[in-house]
Amino acid sequence: MSYGVLQEYYFDNWTLAGSRSLTGIIGTTSNGVMYLSMPFLFALFTKRWARYRRTAAVCGAVLACASFVLSALSKHVWHLIATQGVLAALGCALVYSPLTLSLGEWFNTRNGLCNRAVAYGLCLSTKNVVGSVCPFIFRGLLDRCGFRVTMLAWAGITMGTAMLSIFMISTPRSSLPATTLRGRKIPWQFLKHQTFWIYGIATLLQSAGYGIPQTYLSEYARNVSALSPTFSTLLIALISIPGICSSTFFGFLSDNKHFRISAPSVTAISAVSSALAAFLFWGLAARGGIALLVLFAITFGFFASGYSATWGGIMNDIEQDAAAKNEAIDSGVLYGFLNGARGIGYVGGGLVSLPLVKAGSTVSMGRFGYGTTYGPLIVFTGLSLAFGGWGVVFRLGWKKMLHLR
Repeated sequence: MSYGVLQEYYFDNWTLAGSRSLTGIIGTTSNGVMYLSMPFLFALFTKRWARYRRTAAVCGAVLACASFVLSALSKHVWHLIATQGVLAALGCALVYSPLTLSLGEWFNTRNGLCNRAVAYGLCLSTKNVVGSVCPFIFRGLLDRCGFRVTMLAWAGITMGTAMLSIFMISTPRSSLPATTLRGRKIPWQFLKHQTFWIYGIATLLQSAGYGIPQTYLSEYARNVSALSPTFSTLLIALISIPGICSSTFFGFLSDNKHFRISAPSVTAISAVSSALAAFLFWGLAARGGIALLVLFAITFGFFASGYSATWGGIMNDIEQDAAAKNEAIDSGVLYGFLNGARGIGYVGGGLVSLPLVKAGSTVSMGRFGYGTTYGPLIVFTGLSLAFGGWGVVFRLGWKKMLHLR
């Protein structure tokens, strides 16, 4: 979530071999690899290998730490892509997946704790706490110590915080199969349900645009709006700060207890509102347009960051669909597949972003962001975010979208 600061630093202090434009795909590749690996990791650790969750998480912390150490030794741009974009992401996924499985199992109907969407929202909001602070940590370390020392320091921080979290969370006893029994098979019937594919495609589309501002907004602020490095760093933090509240807020809405709003409505609120922020605030931000960029960072951060917190409501819908058909469903595997759809979107958005920036005008064609080299990127961001909500509406129909249950 802080990669935009590193992206900006690479451009201003380029010392590696290879095209520095390739650094634009590191952040989205990292998110993509992490999320793409989750369907496999969630399926692996859901029951059969549940007893190895903590061991896997420790191995992931070691891998992530080693990846950042290796990135400090990078000589070529592909070294950064391999270490920060791939290896570190795999390590983080090995920490995240087992612990999130345990979270979902503690908050389920069998344990009498039904506020699963709120629980997910609260935990997802903590990533925004980190995303609000870390840009300034990175900026301070980069300015004072340089890239290599910063990566070594971050490796140490990664290891310390990961180990602390791993040993705070235990696997529910009910999730551990007896040592003499083979773990039960995973029910895959949900892959045949239209509801799963509707939400999966919507998540993919929203994610394609979600990672782009985190990568390019800082660069845009420097190159187009002529803002200082400190202010461009502040913009990255401003994307994360509203998410501290929004993930919990959208999780609260998705639990559907106090406000009877359907899951399609909640996802559409998040997706369409963040798309409007991209079109109206980022796209209309001119040179020196500080106010609009700040407004974009705050509104985009609030509405887009809360999208993944709506998955609690999505999972409730799919579980109800399965129950109506008298089919078994594993919520952990389902959550992993939604993360996988997010990963495909991240990777796709990252790959598309490079030609979109090149396709933009190299000379100013107007006062606004649409007339700069980032114009096509802004349009793509807004459209993909919008389809993250309206794709659901298109498949489910207007009446269900507006239906207050």
